[in-house]
Amino acid sequence: MFEKLSKSHPGRTVRALLLPLAAGLALTTLPAQTARAASTLTNPGFEADGTGAATPSGWSEYGDTGASYVESGGRSGGYRLTHWSSSAYKVETYQYLSGLVNGDYVLSAWVRSGGGQNAAHLALKNCGGAEQRTDLPVSSGGWVRIVTPVKVTNNQCTISVDSDAKAGDWINVDDLTFTSGTSGLSVKGSDISSLAKSEAKGGVYRTGSGSAGDALAILRSAGMNYARLKVWVDPADGYNNKPRVLAMAKRVKAQGMKLLVDFHYSDTWADPGKQTKPAAWSGHSYSRLRTDVYNHTYDVLNALKAQGTTADMVQVGNEINGGMLWNEGSTDHWTQLAGLINSGYDAVKAVSPATLVALHLAEGGDRAGTEWWFDKAVANGVRFDAIGLSYYGYWHGTLSDFQTTIDAAAARYGRPVLLAETSYPFRLDSKDALPDQIDTTGKLVPGYPATQAGQAAWLRDVMNIVEAVPGNRGLGVFYWEATWTAVPGNGWDPADPSSGNGWENQALFDYDNRATAAMTWFGHR
Repeated sequence: MFEKLSKSHPGRTVRALLLPLAAGLALTTLPAQTARAASTLTNPGFEADGTGAATPSGWSEYGDTGASYVESGGRSGGYRLTHWSSSAYKVETYQYLSGLVNGDYVLSAWVRSGGGQNAAHLALKNCGGAEQRTDLPVSSGGWVRIVTPVKVTNNQCTISVDSDAKAGDWINVDDLTFTSGTSGLSVKGSDISSLAKSEAKGGVYRTGSGSAGDALAILRSAGMNYARLKVWVDPADGYNNKPRVLAMAKRVKAQGMKLLVDFHYSDTWADPGKQTKPAAWSGHSYSRLRTDVYNHTYDVLNALKAQGTTADMVQVGNEINGGMLWNEGSTDHWTQLAGLINSGYDAVKAVSPATLVALHLAEGGDRAGTEWWFDKAVANGVRFDAIGLSYYGYWHGTLSDFQTTIDAAAARYGRPVLLAETSYPFRLDSKDALPDQIDTTGKLVPGYPATQAGQAAWLRDVMNIVEAVPGNRGLGVFYWEATWTAVPGNGWDPADPSSGNGWENQALFDYDNRATAAMTWFGHR
């Protein structure tokens, strides 16, 4: 597969490792360096030396330097930087830049990692403020671009690739850039559509330390700045309808958060496998359905505006890969689907021209399918402001697949993009009688265990992929569903109070109702 998985390590000059660092020593203290004035990196693609270079030109090494070397198999050129050893190792490959103009900078790099390290990250050090780090995702299936922003205040900065690894652990790094600019996510949110019903059925939410509190306040204090609420037309249980959305919107805005309203245009779940018309709209003509979409969208959003909780973003449809309001609005009838979407778009803008309209597809690792859909939408005159994709790594391909898809969508359609849904389990057993969607190790993404640390790493890594979308077109990430814990009566089927929850092991509150470690990533950058 990759060179480091081969026992022979072709092209590598085998060199003895230096004596290990003292236990626990962090690689932050660098040996004395001669300052080199530079505004760009030297040898950022590791092409200057060829296979087996002990120390890449322009770079320095510290620690177990035999574990840092150049080998063939670059992302864009012939070579790459690799950290690997048959023994445990700690090594840093770094480059010192001086003569920088003070201001904001972003380090970008393409990386791969087999995972398992105690630590593996890019770092920006000695730049005048706190060290900035970005951990490498587990991405043996393909290259992934990650970014790290920093504010330089002392005209210098050290770019560092760090590994603290066990025997056989490996990383690849290639094609680094260090350029002026900023990065970050403006949207760090979660779907909380289950919350009102959970609370009504006795659901309790606690901070990580165990103090009971308002789930929204706990999420907000962790850094969440956006909440997503689905709206059904006439659900059997009376939740996720207009009155419930209005009530929850007041709580969202009272926390100082923004609001995304997700229109399903159904009485129940709408997704790629089902887009069932609301019972009240059954038998309506296509022309009448366009009016239904407009009136329902306008009615909900105008009521939100009237109570002072205007929606900041709206999804016209939920995971509409196959269209919506079947059969009239299926992708077998693109002209009609376009008309239905545009009816929703027009209603949103009639209430609030500033509200962002996103179109939401599933299969976030499917570039071909995403481009087929949006090419059709553009050709049929569909109006939209942003692109939302669901990406569940255990179903929708590798992290590299997701990055390729979301980057291409941003570039091809010139719109901002967001990860509209993602989640990951913190354990595999179910808390109620219903088996969970992801309940065996064979269903997991390699390198991401079903632990709180694994869940946190997943959220961290997908957030960084969205942050790394070129042109700052990555809006942000919504987790699904943070508050849907296993509470009797709050199951998946609104028509069946005895139905269970197949997702409670992926919530952001554990089986003791405490906030999981992943929640802290809402406060990141």
